[in-house]
Amino acid sequence: MLEKMGITVEVWPLAADETGIWLLSSQDGPWETGPVLADGDVHFEVETLLSEHGVTMADIAVIHSTSWRPDGPAVVLTYAVVVRVGGYALDAYPQAVPVTAALPEAVGKAPPHGAAEVPVPRLVDVLLHSLRHLRWLMDGDAETGAALDENWRRHLAPLRPALATMYSERLAG
Repeated sequence: MLEKMGITVEVWPLAADETGIWLLSSQDGPWETGPVLADGDVHFEVETLLSEHGVTMADIAVIHSTSWRPDGPAVVLTYAVVVRVGGYALDAYPQAVPVTAALPEAVGKAPPHGAAEVPVPRLVDVLLHSLRHLRWLMDGDAETGAALDENWRRHLAPLRPALATMYSERLAG
């Protein structure tokens, strides 16, 4: 029997302090839900997932959907969540890992794909796209820009939206 494709949600919980940007979920990647129920609400799923990890709505500055992609039997909706931290991120989230300006060069470009083929991004590509999306919103969306504090503004400033150059390499052959 053919089944319909479902929807799942992934959340990249991020914080910024004076030292840098931090991925609060550790190096394991985003926090993920199971399939969203037909009578469910995606935003509610994001809030529930955050709550399950100890993040309250009072801690959150921004919740923004940054992308989607097919993944097996589901479409994954990706959300970047900016979490407020007082002081240092590691004090509140000891499992957090830094997301440094060296990351894009260290991991290299996303794998190329044909012009009529589906891209298959790595998780790190999804994270970097989310950060560049936040950078774009910093200047292009008044509410999101106002919600990002000076630490965020300083650490996002060097980033540029890069979808146009993420796939600048040609396929071999």
